[in-house]
Amino acid sequence: MHPAKSVIFFTTASGAGYGLMIWLAVLAALGLVPAEPVLGSIGLGLGLVLIISGLLSSTFHLGRPERAWRALSQWRSSWLSREGVAAILTFVPLGLFALSWVVLGQNSGPAAAIGLVGAAMSLLTIFTTSMIYASLKTIPAWSNGYTVMGYVVLGPMNGALIALLLVFAFSLEAATQFMRDAALAFLAAAVVIKLMYWRHIQSTPATSTAGSATGLGHLGTVEMTASPHDIDNYLLREMGFRIARKHAEKLRLIALALAFLLPVAGLAWTFININPTVNFILLIGCWLSCQAGITVERWLFFAEAKHVVTLYYGEQAV
Repeated sequence: MHPAKSVIFFTTASGAGYGLMIWLAVLAALGLVPAEPVLGSIGLGLGLVLIISGLLSSTFHLGRPERAWRALSQWRSSWLSREGVAAILTFVPLGLFALSWVVLGQNSGPAAAIGLVGAAMSLLTIFTTSMIYASLKTIPAWSNGYTVMGYVVLGPMNGALIALLLVFAFSLEAATQFMRDAALAFLAAAVVIKLMYWRHIQSTPATSTAGSATGLGHLGTVEMTASPHDIDNYLLREMGFRIARKHAEKLRLIALALAFLLPVAGLAWTFININPTVNFILLIGCWLSCQAGITVERWLFFAEAKHVVTLYYGEQAV
């Protein structure tokens, strides 16, 4: 599949935003962060900016972005529509939580309960996003449980690093310890899930071949003798993107190192280092490294996926 920049930004930015909102709600419910307006404004404001910018960027890949609102009417059958509905509904509890924290100076009790509702809705929205891809049986690399697990873990993992940086900057020791442990746990889980995902798409036998797609497989090996089109078209641009195996393996290592291993090493170092300035720089480095790695990982997620329609354009098996 063609790795569209707008979709890559959407999945990384909105996932990080929802993840940040989840952790802020959890921290408030546990009483680990005060109802400080500046803290709330920065944290909740950043989360909402990431979510909104990500959602808006997703429309750039549409042929007719002005018609995107029509997708909301198909929620009974479309995961894309369900994602849109869930995203809109999630703004209600998140908005009330932000209003209570920043304006009313309350983030505990009923406000914390509303925040947890918003956190649950945020996780639900991430799940619906994952199902947009996992429900596509025409793309075997996506149609599996690892796709869902990846989205559900990567979003909160990304948000955890941002939340950790935020609470550390405000010298909230208990919250810092909690978020550091949470970030390490989600980083470890994400590594396992991504390794299992890559192993799955590499080792799982092809479900479709040129023979099964044309119905001529019983006659022998089916090969294309001429292209269905003389010029480039939408299907070839969007569905026929190819990446060399050696390049994919190299990019996997880069994603693994930047998104997971370096942040884990940086967070581990903060356990033994007592210099707050150095630790703050380390946390910034962990966050930037993770963002770069997740961007590479998202690019690969799309680039390595093959649509079964490519069987009619020369691909032998998908």
